[in-house]
Amino acid sequence: MQDFYIIKIILLSTSAFIFAGLITPLLSNFLYKYHLGKKIRNSGLTPIFSNLHAHKEGTPTMGGILIWGTVLIFSLLFLFLSNILPFDIFKNLNFLTRSETLLPLGALIASALIGLVDDWLDVRGKGALGGGGLKMKHRLLIYAVIALIGALWFYFKLDWTIFHVPFFGNFEIYWWYIPVFMFVIVATSFSVNETDGLDGLAGGTLLIAFAAYGVIAFFSGLFELAVFCGVIMGALLAFLWFNIPPARFYMGDTGSMSLGVTLGIIAMLTNNALLLPFIGFIFMIESLSVIIQLLSKKFRGGRKVFLSAPIHHHFQALGWSESKVVMRFWVVSGVAAAIGLVIFLLDKHY
Repeated sequence: MQDFYIIKIILLSTSAFIFAGLITPLLSNFLYKYHLGKKIRNSGLTPIFSNLHAHKEGTPTMGGILIWGTVLIFSLLFLFLSNILPFDIFKNLNFLTRSETLLPLGALIASALIGLVDDWLDVRGKGALGGGGLKMKHRLLIYAVIALIGALWFYFKLDWTIFHVPFFGNFEIYWWYIPVFMFVIVATSFSVNETDGLDGLAGGTLLIAFAAYGVIAFFSGLFELAVFCGVIMGALLAFLWFNIPPARFYMGDTGSMSLGVTLGIIAMLTNNALLLPFIGFIFMIESLSVIIQLLSKKFRGGRKVFLSAPIHHHFQALGWSESKVVMRFWVVSGVAAAIGLVIFLLDKHY
């Protein structure tokens, strides 16, 4: 059984990579043709950020369509083929199931479409500060609504009320599962969104995170969920091919928002949300730097802790090149995710 799913993961993730790579020129040309480029805020409130990123003005955003579009096409294609063709191969390749992948896929697409609207507002110069799309409070509200829907699905449809703590076992938390679920989803989606600021940064760290949770899903017996993670990884890898410096296009909120929400849901589905601080270590540090900066400016008379936030911009302001920041963050992310996997494996045999 496991050998079959290993082959399935390799086959579909590789196919997703090839498919996404082949359609990228079409998407890229579309984005450039219709001038769906990124707007760099220059309101005077973020002078360091504006100076560091002025050269990126006009580079297309919405590249996240490549990722969630590939996942959606693969999910529906094999579901459709398995239902209409009398061949076992298509039934075996279908990975869309109610218990494992329907909710992550639904959340991925729903949040992606909302992020797409946010990106559209950005490229049209509408929204927060004359650009940048939705205000942060609106984004947090949207995250909360999506998280609430997911929490209710888990609680009432899947009868989930158990929360796992590594080395201590499972705990029955009853209705508290709903706010815990919401916190995990909102925190993860916010953190991933804040990480999407440099060429290849969000894509690389997300690739590592989905790989880690794919391994966790596999060893937890959630084989279709592991396949789902593999397809996301294949699409992410193709995206990264064109997103590393200098980026051909950016992920945009349609990518970062949807993948952040989906990562949080997968963490809850595997019942290993407490490994997120390790597997998503960079995401956590990025969001903490933003929170610390905001609190410092509010309660310390406008004084800042970081030269610019999120923290990747702080290192840029110190003189680090964009590539150096990205690759060092990849290294840190990989090491932290490996620690998370070690904790998972030790806990599994504890």
